[in-house]
Amino acid sequence: MSELTFYEFFAGGGMARVGLGSGWRCLFANDLSPKKAAAYRANFGGDHLHVGDVHAVTPAMLPGRADLAWGSFPCQDLSLAGAKAGLAGARSGAFWGFWSAILGLKAEGRAPKTLVLENVCGALTSRGGRDFASIGAALSDAGYQFGALVVDAALFLPQSRPRLFIVAIAEDVDLPASAVDPVPGAPSAFRPKALHTAHAALGPEAQKAWIWWRLQAPRVNARALEDIVEDEPAGVRWREPHETEALLALMAPLHRARIESLKASGLRRVGAVYRRMRLDASGAKVQRAEARFDGVAGCLRTPAGGSSRQTLLVVENGVVRSRLMSAREAARLMGLDDAYALPSNYNDAYRLAGDGVAVPVVRFLAHELLEPLLGRGVAARRTA
Repeated sequence: MSELTFYEFFAGGGMARVGLGSGWRCLFANDLSPKKAAAYRANFGGDHLHVGDVHAVTPAMLPGRADLAWGSFPCQDLSLAGAKAGLAGARSGAFWGFWSAILGLKAEGRAPKTLVLENVCGALTSRGGRDFASIGAALSDAGYQFGALVVDAALFLPQSRPRLFIVAIAEDVDLPASAVDPVPGAPSAFRPKALHTAHAALGPEAQKAWIWWRLQAPRVNARALEDIVEDEPAGVRWREPHETEALLALMAPLHRARIESLKASGLRRVGAVYRRMRLDASGAKVQRAEARFDGVAGCLRTPAGGSSRQTLLVVENGVVRSRLMSAREAARLMGLDDAYALPSNYNDAYRLAGDGVAVPVVRFLAHELLEPLLGRGVAARRTA
């Protein structure tokens, strides 16, 4: 059986490529960042890699007709924490560069059979839902059926990372009944209330093109945070006791009491800490350190500042130690194995991970939805 083919737009370090796996062959990849492109080359070579603005990608640069175009386009303007410029913003507006390339392929009769767009869940509510509706209108006008799902990487990895995945397929492709729900059903983990609300705000043509994708929850024993922590990490150091105490002093009483309880237990527990701005009792903004010890890290972010990098707390035998999460640990939280070559610079490696898509989520979507849609489901493999 021949390999399935794909274009990887906004490729970063190639995490979608890793997740798709050996049954897929890359025809083209692009990214704007030279540093991320260097990591891509280090792991996959650069034969199909174009480094530059997606708005400059033309159909002539895209060989063949790919089975899939994957686009994890920039999230900054769609994020709830961002400037909220939406698809009109300079960064998230890169979607339109991607879309121009797809329309160019369509004009030549080479549009990919399937598309996956990945972004933060804020894409559902950005500008009152108008950005999601714009994407839906673009897809339906171009002859794609589409639906969306929210998948949290915590199903597979010790990281809380819910992300929106819009999955589109050419309207002339027959859909397997197992992939479609005829009715939406109640809100659920894959189809939260925000998705139902965004769907209701779509235009009439996009509503007609909409599909409620059916996915079964995976049966996976996800590793706990402590399972990915390195004893002797590279690029970061364990803090001095007074530095750790200064971090603990930033905690609200409830969080500090939790630390004291763990110390008294004598057990080894590993937690993750973010620094956040909160309002105190008087309404003034104060910096707080907030820890979680549920075996799951908070969502990785790019290291724009110290508060964006997660700190690890290890409580053992009544002692608390702290340090920044290492680049390798961040990569593990994204599902990259230790053979993956990371940039030597800490911030570059952490940014590569924080900007990426979780590898096992890509594999899950490929196995459970994309491959069956393209005739490569379990039944097809058995008869091949």
